[in-house]
Amino acid sequence: MHVKPDALPFDLRALEIFLSVCETGAMASAARVLGLTQPAISQAIAELEARTGTVLFDRSVRPLGLTPAGGVMRQRAAALLSEARQIAPLLKEADRGKLSLIRVGLVDSLARALSVPTAEFLHTRAESVQVQSGFTAAHAGALLTRNLDLFIGADELSEVAGLQRFDLVSEPYILLVPAGVSPPANAAALRELAGTVGLVRYSARSKTGIEIERHLRRLGLDIPAGYEFDTPFGVHGMVDMGRSFAVTTPLCLAEAPLENASARAAPLPGPKLTRTMTLIARRQELGSLPRELARACRDALEASALKRIRAMLPWLDDELVCAR
Repeated sequence: MHVKPDALPFDLRALEIFLSVCETGAMASAARVLGLTQPAISQAIAELEARTGTVLFDRSVRPLGLTPAGGVMRQRAAALLSEARQIAPLLKEADRGKLSLIRVGLVDSLARALSVPTAEFLHTRAESVQVQSGFTAAHAGALLTRNLDLFIGADELSEVAGLQRFDLVSEPYILLVPAGVSPPANAAALRELAGTVGLVRYSARSKTGIEIERHLRRLGLDIPAGYEFDTPFGVHGMVDMGRSFAVTTPLCLAEAPLENASARAAPLPGPKLTRTMTLIARRQELGSLPRELARACRDALEASALKRIRAMLPWLDDELVCAR
């Protein structure tokens, strides 16, 4: 059978027949379950094997066994049919004005500021809402594999087509120093501080950790490995205890405020280093919802987290910018 290179090698009915044969172990049994003739089942399986270019069943055993390729097909076919069966209910939900489920990923440093506002907004559009916090890279991958519908964090998908982006807020990286330590005014003083107090790092798996390391290298600083944490709570906690200094961001500080009143935040020496938090979604799948959610997130940030940050760090001036 000749199949065009860009043609799909199967349709959903063929997959349904294939799975029925898998479950019953015989083509005659699958025919009875599906209300078809055995020749029709045999022909459908033969065509599926021809179109995929693989043998799916081991016909030398009874009940029929799967070849390695057949095992892969069974796993994938079951997932595809499960997704397909959800389409009609989802369309009915959408026709009533609500989706059945929306899943959003949220970078850790925005969890306190945006988890509840995001969930409350999305609940007006969906019966069920899942908000997951974690690393930007993990959320980006989940968006591409359709395990998330939206994510909010640093944009690691700038080279990927078919996405829409809405910037929320831009912020500078800042320095945190423990009690009794004067903030360094330049790169030389920062190098000296690293030799006496030590640096507590964000995980190298995080976008924040990667950007900080790049900045330090640009300054010519090679600071020995020490403490490393996944979240702002661990990083800022080490500064609170006087063990280390840290490079962080205002939103991270709002997420995990310093408890030691004598610890201080200060500008980061060297060229300005900033990050932008962005809402990212697959294009044309959720209508106006991503744009409206971005607006709601900006409003929530202005009303709470950014107001607290400006009160804590009045020297930031216009460096903390909410997009509009």
